[in-house]
Amino acid sequence: MKFRPLHDRVLVKRLDEDEKSPGGIIIPDTAKEKPSEGKVVAVGSGTKSEDGKVTALDVKKGDKILFGKWSGTEVTVGGDDLIIMKESDILGIIG
Repeated sequence: MKFRPLHDRVLVKRLDEDEKSPGGIIIPDTAKEKPSEGKVVAVGSGTKSEDGKVTALDVKKGDKILFGKWSGTEVTVGGDDLIIMKESDILGIIG
């Protein structure tokens, strides 16, 4: 796949949610919420300040992240369902 986000944008693939709840109840597909965890597939070059300096992003390709429920824009790239979001939509990096 040849796709690189611009500036402070990040391309993320959602991680699948568990089929069972912590109590062992099997959750049907219709009742599942969209997972808010993902893996960073690609990152942009960073944010540009007014004086032209580029500040690199804190996340990098391969990071497992947590993001807001309604963050980003869903796109299909190379047959994969992905999300493009700004780095500011990312809540944190997981372990």
